[in-house]
Amino acid sequence: MFQDIAPHVFNNEYDRRRPAPSDYLVLLDGRKILLSGDKKLPTAADFEKFCPQAVSEAFYLFSIDETGFFFTHTPFEEREEIPFRYQNIMVLRDMESDCLAFGAAVAAQLGEWYSLHRFCGCCAVPTVHSDEERAIRCPSCGHLYYPRISPVVIIAIVDGDKLLLTRYNRSGYRRHALVAGFVEVGETLEDAVRRETMEEVGLKVKNIRYCESQPWPFSSSLIAGFFADVDGDPSVHLNTDGKEELSEGIWVNREDLVIEDNSVSLTWDMIRKFRDGLVP
Repeated sequence: MFQDIAPHVFNNEYDRRRPAPSDYLVLLDGRKILLSGDKKLPTAADFEKFCPQAVSEAFYLFSIDETGFFFTHTPFEEREEIPFRYQNIMVLRDMESDCLAFGAAVAAQLGEWYSLHRFCGCCAVPTVHSDEERAIRCPSCGHLYYPRISPVVIIAIVDGDKLLLTRYNRSGYRRHALVAGFVEVGETLEDAVRRETMEEVGLKVKNIRYCESQPWPFSSSLIAGFFADVDGDPSVHLNTDGKEELSEGIWVNREDLVIEDNSVSLTWDMIRKFRDGLVP
């Protein structure tokens, strides 16, 4: 999956090191990240050529092996003579190197968090970086902000040799998916499984069992995957919560399942497990 970058080693311990020429720099414009035309991250050496201020203002995020990933708030304007353009962050899923794709996505996740906490949410004073840990501190009221992760559940709903596949109600979106949703305040993961299943496809489930997890930087989430058996009538009733999130919900026989995506996502890893008889 996306995070499986072995034999490379992800090291996210806090450090105050400065960028070396071969280290990567991450710049964001909303939900866009600066990349070359062939989807490569710019290095500190690249920025020294056309925007040295970005290198001097960059701060360390983490490293993969010996290569560091840095983020900078330095404004950057695209110019014809510079071979980098802002691209939708989701293109990182299709980068040639899985290791670099994971690093770029996590760096973008942290960069977005830093960008959203440049002012204190308690007293509106500009924040500063902690010198001791990955945190942002308010110099006025002393409040500390740490990166937060949103828990998500993905549910593979099983009825014998059939698996329930859904499709999101999004223009141009053709891939199937599994029932999924964010965990609400006060819920257990199992409660979220039951609620999301009822809200999205109108089904009750039983025998909820954990499968595996995945960090998903694109939504600052930690996804927990579960298998569950349908409890009672398997008739699908879409969007019982009235949110119209799904356009389709169908039962597919094990032998008819076709893998529509690469090995990046937990969704398709779970579908593959069901197809191959590896359900926990």
